[in-house]
Amino acid sequence: MFVNRVSELELLEKRYESNRAEMFVLYGRRRVGKTELLAQFCKAKRHVFFVADQVPEQTLRANFSRAINDALFGEGRVNAVYNTWDDLFTTLASQAQTERLIVVMDEFPYAALAHPPLASILQRLWDRVLKDSQIMLILNGSFIGMMEETVLGYQSPLYGRRTAQYLLEPLDFFAAQLFLPNFDADDRLRAYAVYGGTPPYLQVVDSSRPLEENIRETVLKRGAFLYDEVRFILQQELREPRNYFAVLQAIAAGNSRQNEIKQASGVENIAPYLETLQHLHLIERVVPVTESQPQKSRLGLYRLKDNFIRFWFRFALPNRSQLERGAMDAVYDASIRPELDAFAATVFEQVCRQYFWKLGLEGNLPFQPRQIGGWWKAGGEIDVVILGESQTMLAECKWSRNPVGVDIFEQLVKKSKGFPQPVSHFGLCSRSGFTPQMTALAEDREDILLFNWKDMAGG
Repeated sequence: MFVNRVSELELLEKRYESNRAEMFVLYGRRRVGKTELLAQFCKAKRHVFFVADQVPEQTLRANFSRAINDALFGEGRVNAVYNTWDDLFTTLASQAQTERLIVVMDEFPYAALAHPPLASILQRLWDRVLKDSQIMLILNGSFIGMMEETVLGYQSPLYGRRTAQYLLEPLDFFAAQLFLPNFDADDRLRAYAVYGGTPPYLQVVDSSRPLEENIRETVLKRGAFLYDEVRFILQQELREPRNYFAVLQAIAAGNSRQNEIKQASGVENIAPYLETLQHLHLIERVVPVTESQPQKSRLGLYRLKDNFIRFWFRFALPNRSQLERGAMDAVYDASIRPELDAFAATVFEQVCRQYFWKLGLEGNLPFQPRQIGGWWKAGGEIDVVILGESQTMLAECKWSRNPVGVDIFEQLVKKSKGFPQPVSHFGLCSRSGFTPQMTALAEDREDILLFNWKDMAGG
């Protein structure tokens, strides 16, 4: 099932129509949908699609030769193996002299590992013959660190040759929920909090069955697809994952400041681990949206970027001993059921920010957003801040069973007094609607906007 990715397809199409040689670098975590995106893009276009594997260089070259021969000359009609990589890329250049040809090298890091000179060879042939052809070369890879080092980094032979690059992120809530048609709005949010926006993770969810049953069977059950998924991902990216596991588990448990993470993880020299995890896009450091120099801010907080990884470290890993013995029901009832809504509440803030970006792009906010984020200082925190060129909206997001009343709005106004910029609008996002008094107040004032969750989620 291919869902959304409209802007990504538009970007690829724009590069395809550029009428010049393109070297497009696509990268992102495993299973995020890179191959599916490229397969969708290549439909009905002249293309060679090669997926590298962990094989010796000679086998790799033979497999690439077969992909080229089948795509360009007809399946099974030409069986020659190109003797060198020079021959291989020169053939591709000759086939792209007068007609656009897409060449996808999927899992490029495997090819670079099998033949370390490959990046240098490709750089030389790009400068000599490929850049003057109609080729659209797409280098795709799942090892984010290696892609940035081998292809994008300053020390890479390919540095400066790429014409575009794109880090493919997981789907946002509004695309992810298309995988969950039978859940109500609340369970779609909870499911997004658990599974995140990675398409294969969402595909294992059967929304005709209760969410609780899905979590037990797809995440907590020994041998299930997602039971060891996070461990596999990290073992591929990290050579010695033990300390990294401790750091990620500490962050998942709610420790967000560097010293807190150090104490909770037991890892003394914490800074290099945090830097590596940021480099791999597994965690991010966030600062108040008003900070003018984010890297120097003392208010930075660390958080996991992926919802499923956060869920796995928060609930699955700490209960590993029980789960290994088949106690998935006991783990769910004791650890997950009591905390699932509180766990989802943080994701609700994330989804509200996605929603405001969506409204802004559609022109359905009072002003065009320039930045959207959170804001905090000692003793005060605001869930969502929307900054425009000259206007600002502050918003609170309440994942509660109770309707939001005037008291919540008054608390927001009080917090706005400490905000460093003038505030033009206030917003309230509520899972359970609003009290009649709050609704009446919003109707009387143009600076208050109310957002009901079921409307936000489309019913």
